[in-house]
Amino acid sequence: MNSKTGLLAGEGALPIEIASRLSERGDSLVAFALREETFDLEKVVREVVRVRKPALGEILEEMKSRGIEAVILAGMVSKTLMYRQDLMDVPLRSVISSLPKRDDHSLLGSIVGFFEAHGVRVLPYREIIPELMAPEGVIAGRAPLPEEIDDIVYGAGIACAIAPLSFGQTVVVRGRSVVAVEAMEGTDATIRRAGKISEGGVVVKVMRPDQDERFDMPVVGTGTLETMHKAGIGCLAVDAGRTVILGGGIFMESAKEWNIAVTGIVPVPSL
Repeated sequence: MNSKTGLLAGEGALPIEIASRLSERGDSLVAFALREETFDLEKVVREVVRVRKPALGEILEEMKSRGIEAVILAGMVSKTLMYRQDLMDVPLRSVISSLPKRDDHSLLGSIVGFFEAHGVRVLPYREIIPELMAPEGVIAGRAPLPEEIDDIVYGAGIACAIAPLSFGQTVVVRGRSVVAVEAMEGTDATIRRAGKISEGGVVVKVMRPDQDERFDMPVVGTGTLETMHKAGIGCLAVDAGRTVILGGGIFMESAKEWNIAVTGIVPVPSL
């Protein structure tokens, strides 16, 4: 890492976590903020450049003017922006209009391709924050109960079947029945929706087999656990080695306090 690295920061805790850890290592970042609140970023990066809209050409110009040679893509940017033609510049319209389909994988992959075609390397999370990758086995809280293990196995098969379709990475299962499937609304909204239907069960989150590790790896954190706690769901299973876990000690304490089982799995398709 060097002073010629940028961070394209969306909403959520992931950009802050990445910037904080790199700052602790002595790395200097320029953050290009596609987010409302930048105070936490300003404390840990060299410079914050506010990005008011998803205009790829303008963002690239800002990067080039600062000598940025590599960029990290982190945080949430609403997928609904791809329907807002008025916010796009010509390069982004061109990228989107050329896609045969507009799922997350295709859209984000085309944005990565745009930056790299213009000489800006996109860095994979595993290269930046390997210590935040979920291990296999019990991660936090308690071990899953036997009935939860049954639901994890069933849910992992379902999640593996739908992940290649790129509309969601998460399923909520209870009693080997699918309660909710993630779509554009995101994981937390899916969990809340599941909690309104049926209390209990498990949340299973996986990464599609061919997903590019330079962007959009599954992420969970303390907020995920809080949403589960409020929804009455007590078990979370994530793709081991392919899921980012945020929150450190607070994540561990929260899982214990709320009696939530968090475990890393190696999902096996069953359909």
